[in-house]
Amino acid sequence: MEISLANRAAIVTGGSKGLGLAIGQRFAASGADVAIAARGQAALDEAVRTISAGARGRVIGVTGDVAKPEDIRKIFDSAVKAFGKVDILVNNAGTSRNGAFEDITDDVWQGDLDQKLFAAIRLTRLAWPHMKAQKWGRVINVLNIGAKAPRPGTAPTAISRAAGMALTKVLSHEGAPHNILVNAMNVGFIESDQHVQRAKKEGIDLKDYISRRTKDIPLRRIGRAEEFANLACFLASDAASYIAGVAINVDGGHSPVM
Repeated sequence: MEISLANRAAIVTGGSKGLGLAIGQRFAASGADVAIAARGQAALDEAVRTISAGARGRVIGVTGDVAKPEDIRKIFDSAVKAFGKVDILVNNAGTSRNGAFEDITDDVWQGDLDQKLFAAIRLTRLAWPHMKAQKWGRVINVLNIGAKAPRPGTAPTAISRAAGMALTKVLSHEGAPHNILVNAMNVGFIESDQHVQRAKKEGIDLKDYISRRTKDIPLRRIGRAEEFANLACFLASDAASYIAGVAINVDGGHSPVM
């Protein structure tokens, strides 16, 4: 199936690396104008060059920390200034934080909620009136499989991601009458910079880290970022015009629940 996002404008947060970068590439290659947002200027500039190489639409990068309301406004306003509108929003930014419940401080809880849940709330709230006015919109919240099946030691991320899934369902009902389709994608074990950094932190070779993590995955391999991006592109397109309010696991069958 050939999917076209021609004449659409998208914002992808956390767009300089990993899943966000892959989504930006797929959207731009499918014809969308794409604004990627990230905190680091150097990585953002490199990502813009990478995406632009295969783009059929315009590509811009906007520096900003999605945990800060003023930066959320900056990201949104920059996209509207460049493209005149925002049709597609991918709330992707966020690093995994986990630990024993009794060790997690209020500051860690708040930081995680600001970066994940409140970032999605604030950016979607800005885009919502534009989408309603044009009777077309797509919001994709990138969560993880812990949102449906949390395990011990996965707070605060599993909690904030579960809240993101509830947000997705609420917005899907409110958006559907205006042709704003809101869905979530739950990440399993997929290639990203997070895993590279975690292997380093644990002091083990990346190949050994991946081998250990894939033993319990039915497909017996790590997912590729482009596989995740392919589904995001479908959900952002007219081809997915009757899909709303779902949270799709992209995990090689790893999650114990559907």
